[in-house]
Amino acid sequence: MAGDEIQTPSNFIKHIIEEDLKNNKNDGRVHTRFPPEPNGYLHIGHAKSICLNFGLAAEYNGLCNLRFDDTNPIKEEQEYVDAIIEDVKWLGFDWGERLYYSSDYFSQLYSYAVRLIEDGSAYVCDLSADEIREYRGTLREPGRESPYRNRPVDENLDLFERMKNGEFPDGSRTLRAKIDMASGNINMRDPVIYRIQRAAHHRTGDEWRIYPMYDYAHCVSDSIEGITHSLCTLEFEDHRPLYDWFLERLRIFHPQQIEFARLNISRAVMSKRKMLKLVEEGHVNGWDDPRMLTLSGLRRRGYTPASIRNFCERIGVAKASSTVDMALLEYCVREDLNKRAPRVMAVLRPLRVVITNYPETQTDELEAINNPEDPDAGTRKVPFSKIIYIERDDFMEDPPKKFFRLAPGREVRLRYAYFITCRDVVRDESGAINELHCTYDPETRGGDAPDGRKVKATLHWVSEAHALAAEVRLYDHLFNTEDPDNSGDGADFRTCLNPDSMTVLDGCLVEPSLSGAGPGSGFQFERLGYFSVDPDSSDERPVFNRTVTLRDTWAKIRKNKK
Repeated sequence: MAGDEIQTPSNFIKHIIEEDLKNNKNDGRVHTRFPPEPNGYLHIGHAKSICLNFGLAAEYNGLCNLRFDDTNPIKEEQEYVDAIIEDVKWLGFDWGERLYYSSDYFSQLYSYAVRLIEDGSAYVCDLSADEIREYRGTLREPGRESPYRNRPVDENLDLFERMKNGEFPDGSRTLRAKIDMASGNINMRDPVIYRIQRAAHHRTGDEWRIYPMYDYAHCVSDSIEGITHSLCTLEFEDHRPLYDWFLERLRIFHPQQIEFARLNISRAVMSKRKMLKLVEEGHVNGWDDPRMLTLSGLRRRGYTPASIRNFCERIGVAKASSTVDMALLEYCVREDLNKRAPRVMAVLRPLRVVITNYPETQTDELEAINNPEDPDAGTRKVPFSKIIYIERDDFMEDPPKKFFRLAPGREVRLRYAYFITCRDVVRDESGAINELHCTYDPETRGGDAPDGRKVKATLHWVSEAHALAAEVRLYDHLFNTEDPDNSGDGADFRTCLNPDSMTVLDGCLVEPSLSGAGPGSGFQFERLGYFSVDPDSSDERPVFNRTVTLRDTWAKIRKNKK
């Protein structure tokens, strides 16, 4: 499928920025940020936000910060910080010297909270978390005011300072904004600004006993950094009035919050909370399991940064939520790897073939093309000998009408090698096919017959004397339903896990050119798909992960839609 068959996606945020630039809003500046919470690994949905924020900044000669909104030390870890930094760099983006943390601003955030108290816009509340929820009301009923709502300013200031000094137990008091308990937007019903939390922070240690809530810290951090366009996903739309309220009450620089639809992909969950459950409960082998749509998982599976950036560009940026077919993501990596991945031969389920008329001690060095899509990729030498292996599925003793591969008495082509004809089938004691005896035509070296005769199938193969033993891991979708988040009948998303999402094949054979291939190296195994060297790999035992099959389901989907 040609790339120009896909329409240019929409991006309504560009229209907003261009209008702002036209009106010289923010003195013509464009300054965005990618603000992850370090409470998990990034996934493909975050890649959309990363590409959007860094991409818009680059397109309009602006700046983009990387900022960690690290306000909840109970769930945050340095491991996540390091992984996020690695992922953003891997995608190809650079924030220069603009690496920030909300924890950089803890003192300033505290001072601003004091200002809210002094203005009568915040108060210390003694209600418990359960009581706050009870007083908040429902979507149909207004909330009730806290009995502590009208405390004098001086008392609130004293209590808040004592909260900071660690005089009260966790959960005993909070600082709340004084807004409107009858608001139709529950987020505006006196939300909590600070809570007492005796937890060591990954950067500030035990310095603080109180920590700001995300909604408060996020908007103030944006303001401190001079962010002009605060881009976030659609679930924050109902939080925008609170974002605006804090900045207006504090009378500080006011970025514009703009919401866009989050990325949903078929046969996947896009929630860090759910991904964490999969990791902690052992349904997957860590955050970088190749079945996960985390960036570390996709990287380990063999996805390239270019393929993910291309995917994010193609899905566009819209207001309305929608679900993208997994096949488009697979198409993007297949398209990229087709241009760059060297072609090699590997046999995953080997069937031994003895070429009876081939000289016992002879070895041919056959020329093979590295990548027909890349004229500069050159060629390599592939050894051929008397005993080779082909895929077990490439032989049938009693083939159906449309099976054109090897069968008794049938001639086929070996890729880059010779025509061979199956003469005999050898079985083991159980009656299973153990090996094939074939003859070859030495006049067909290179894969063509001088007399012009044709065959209907070309098979890949490896030489027994030269092949490397390898482990190959075949990955399929982690979930066996289109929408595991909404599987019906109240079923938990974990009930939709695909029991066949990973198949480990031992005893595979690959051609010798793969010796020493480093982790992350990508290849096309001819006729089988694209594969990447796993970090578990070693020179003694290479391990390959299947990145994606050769079949292009996205092209088929588009054809059916037309």
